This record gives sequence, C-alpha cells and structure tokens, in this order.
Amino acid sequence: MKKELHIGCSSFNSSYWKEVFYPKDLPRNKWFEFYCQHFDTYEMNGTFYRFPRLKTFQDMFDKSPEHFLISVKAPKEITHIRLFVDCGELLKDFYSRCAEGLQHKLGCILFQFPPSYDYTPERLDSIIRKLDTGFRNVLEFRHRSWWIPEVWNQLVKNSITLCSVSHPQLPETIFTVSPLIYVRLHGKPKMFYSSYSTEELAKLKDLILTSNADKAFVYFNNTASTAGIMNALEMEEIK
Repeated sequence: MKKELHIGCSSFNSSYWKEVFYPKDLPRNKWFEFYCQHFDTYEMNGTFYRFPRLKTFQDMFDKSPEHFLISVKAPKEITHIRLFVDCGELLKDFYSRCAEGLQHKLGCILFQFPPSYDYTPERLDSIIRKLDTGFRNVLEFRHRSWWIPEVWNQLVKNSITLCSVSHPQLPETIFTVSPLIYVRLHGKPKMFYSSYSTEELAKLKDLILTSNADKAFVYFNNTASTAGIMNALEMEEIK
C-alpha cells in the first residue's frame, strides 16, 4: 500500500506570498482556492485563538477539493487556560463542530500545550482519558520533559500521535513508531521566519517515506515570511 504523505502550511493568508505564490491580480478571497490547487492539506491555527464557528468549517469544506484534508488546532481555552482540567463539555463541543463542519475532510486534531506544562504521569493519564479516540489526535508539547519513552509508549498504545517538531528550543526527534506521523516545522534558528535547506527537506521526506507509518502530515509553520510556502513547494517536488 502506498504511503499517504500530506504536505501543507499552517497559514495561507500571508501578504508576503503575494507575487511570490499568489498571482498579483488574484483577489484575497480567492487565495484559499488557489492554495488548494497546489496542496492537499492545510493546518487551521485560527481556532486556537477563538472557538471555531460551524460556518467557518463549512466554508472551507465547500471551497476545498474532495480529497483535501484540514487539520484543526484546539482552542487555547482547552490547552492553555484550563490545561485539560474541567474541559469535558468544551472538548466535546469542539470535536462535534469539527466533525460536523469538515466531515470526511477532517485531518487531525492538534492539541498544543504551553512551555510551562511539564510532564507528570497524572497529566499524561488525564489527557489520554479525555481524548475521543474516534479522531486522529495529535499532541504537541513545548516542554522537554515529555521527550521520554514512557510518554511515547503510552501514546502509541492508545493510538495518539506525538507531534514531531522543528523548534529552536526543543529536540528534533521525528517520531515514526506510530501509524501516523505529524510534523510541524516552526523555523530554525528564527522561529516562524527561518527556511529549511533542500538537504534538510530531503532527509525528512526520506525518513517519512521509509518508515512503517501509513500516513503522514507535514506542516510548515515558518509562515511569517515566504519561507513556509517555498519550503512546502520544494518538499513536494523532492523525489
């Protein structure tokens, strides 16, 4: 079976990309459709700052091709403010809205935790118990204490993906032991700005394609410049 590798960006609405990626005369309200002509996935980050409206999901569903996949970042109310405590109803509503609005185009659900959120067995157990296993759940930690086998093994055992990151302050482990690989490239050494070399992109792509994973998502979050879109286009072309 051919491995599914989905490459995209964590933003599409960047003015820096005009005349570099988007044609000069293309209206801004047509940018997403243009993006969808070049990629088969998108990571939706705006949902982190504001609980998503159903109509927002439905609009993206209608504007994207049949095969397109949209991954969604969980609201900070869940991950940063409540820290996964007393968030059962909020989490349920979020899952429900993603499923209803995006239907079969829903890729993964990304939960990114704050840098101050360090590992404890109790926290890991609480997260695992609260997640809905009917979704492709991905956890992105920003504290080094989570980079231990106890965490990785428990997540694999419970069909939860640990997000691999390229981040100035974190290990660059690419987790390939689960059936699903999820990579976020934030930019190094300057977060959100720095680009990746052809050699780095080729190495990452080869690592993914030679792994035992069935499906992989790679998102470029170095989108505060033209680096993200250029890197994504280049990685798609690497054989």
